[in-house]
Amino acid sequence: MSPFNLSWSHYLLLSTIENNIERKFYEIEAATENSSLRELKRQYESALFERLALSRNKAKVKELSKKGYCIEKPSDAIKDPYILEFLDLQEKEFYSESNLETAIINKLEHFLLVLGKGFLFVDIQKRIKLDNDDYKIDLVFYHRILRCFVLIDLKIGTLTHKDLRQLQMYVNYYDEEIKAPDENKTIGIILCKNKKESTIKYTLGKNNKQIFASNYKVYFPEKQILKLIREQ
Repeated sequence: MSPFNLSWSHYLLLSTIENNIERKFYEIEAATENSSLRELKRQYESALFERLALSRNKAKVKELSKKGYCIEKPSDAIKDPYILEFLDLQEKEFYSESNLETAIINKLEHFLLVLGKGFLFVDIQKRIKLDNDDYKIDLVFYHRILRCFVLIDLKIGTLTHKDLRQLQMYVNYYDEEIKAPDENKTIGIILCKNKKESTIKYTLGKNNKQIFASNYKVYFPEKQILKLIREQ
């Protein structure tokens, strides 16, 4: 059996990546996910490896070069930041959360690729009623690997403790009313322009394993900046 599972064009792109661990990671991802050259290029340009490495220690980073992007627990499915350049939204342009949501739905296939392996679209603007009050959950997905619902709330501004508490309420509702007994606990993700680590830490507590906050960017990040952050 040939050790070469990708096209010549794939390997030409991979040959430009100097870091051995990073290069092997992209090779494994492209092979296991049957990624097109275009998708492989996007993953590299959006610094997928650096973004995943930010939340991992050195041993876990090395695992990326052996196993690729493996998802075993909720935090493994989270990226920070999420790169939404395909929405064609300008960084300095004014847009509302509704605009952002509409742009995502119009390019849902691209957004699913950004979320990563295992995500399945379920609903948009999911309505729930609590004590005669109506609420809407921006986006609902299901993760087939983790076997749980994933609720995404979109915030165009800076994250607040109220945002986290509201998402916690949505997650609790899904755990009590929607998920099946054999399914795992619901995950909640807030996508925001600016997150605050201390706000997240003291609002959710140290035992939190279900609620996550990630920044989103509407342009490709500087790979060198992400590398410097990871090395700090």
